[in-house]
Amino acid sequence: MDYMVQALSLAKLALGQASPNPAVGAVVVKNDVLVGQGYTQPPGSAHAEIVALKQAGEDARGAALYVTLEPCCHFGRTPPCTQAIIAAGISEVHFAMIDPNPVVSGKGRGELEKVGIKVLAGEHEAEARKINEAYIKFITAAIPFVTAKFAVSLDGKLATRYGDSKWITGEQARKYVHGLRYISDAIMVGVNTVLADNPQLTARFGGTGGMARKQPLRVIVDSKGRTPVTARIFYEPGKTLLALGKHTDQEKRAAYTRVGAELVELPSAEGLVDLEKLLKALGERGIISILVEGGETLLGSLFDRSLVDKVIAFIAPIIIGGKDAKTPVGGRGVDRVIESLKLEQVSVEKLGDDVMVSGYVAAKREGTKA
Repeated sequence: MDYMVQALSLAKLALGQASPNPAVGAVVVKNDVLVGQGYTQPPGSAHAEIVALKQAGEDARGAALYVTLEPCCHFGRTPPCTQAIIAAGISEVHFAMIDPNPVVSGKGRGELEKVGIKVLAGEHEAEARKINEAYIKFITAAIPFVTAKFAVSLDGKLATRYGDSKWITGEQARKYVHGLRYISDAIMVGVNTVLADNPQLTARFGGTGGMARKQPLRVIVDSKGRTPVTARIFYEPGKTLLALGKHTDQEKRAAYTRVGAELVELPSAEGLVDLEKLLKALGERGIISILVEGGETLLGSLFDRSLVDKVIAFIAPIIIGGKDAKTPVGGRGVDRVIESLKLEQVSVEKLGDDVMVSGYVAAKREGTKA
């Protein structure tokens, strides 16, 4: 049995509940028997190593610990994991990746080695980094990891010329999206999406069933305060944040506050709030991952400003047609194809009759337009 693979599978269970902490999995192994396992609990609760050590009990003495991230060595909301590992009598620690947090990076390893614990690093590092891609971005740049998600027809249309978009994709793809929502800290849309679709923007079990226990923050980008107070987003489980322009009418601001919305007022230009400042403000709130679901103006502005980290596109085998039918990405765009944003580490997966294409936005080469 590959024990690090087991730890990685446990780490995935922490996605959606550990933020802003990393999602970590850990297993304790003695004489080739798994005696303890665990994953990161919600903030302020036990880290993965502590859960696994507690389950192992006395069997932890002389055992090996496999963990997906370098154990922490500092006091935060919980005591350092390194001290618990030492106290438990663990003789060997395997971790998949160094913690990029500067208060830990390499120091956790050093603390363990100082007392004679054998440490091995780098097993399945690529997979560990993928699981914690949002945490890595957040801890190194102090802003959230941004994923752009959209669904289109085979001819690249987001909706018909009348704005109808239900449903472009099938049930399997829609279920997958609810899983994406669950593991994201926030869902972001522009005000035009709210006006056109009156969406719920919630995470639901099986895509259509009951509400998930944890709901992402709903972020509505609305520079002029056009979101109606009757919109469904204000009456669903979870919280809603409105990103407004600085000159939004005071009466509108008061009305939004009465329906429970959190407000953040930012400079605006060309009809859209300052997205860089919005991401910074969300980072200050501990939001480490955002799923952007439209519309074309917001997605276009994010791409124009090189603020998107990852793209997940669903392509349905249907033809909508129509020169006035909507496309998913607006904005300024590029002048030449060679200047296009390119994806790397691309993967393709079939979900029912639909195809999902995902990848990471490649860094622009020097000399190309932003």
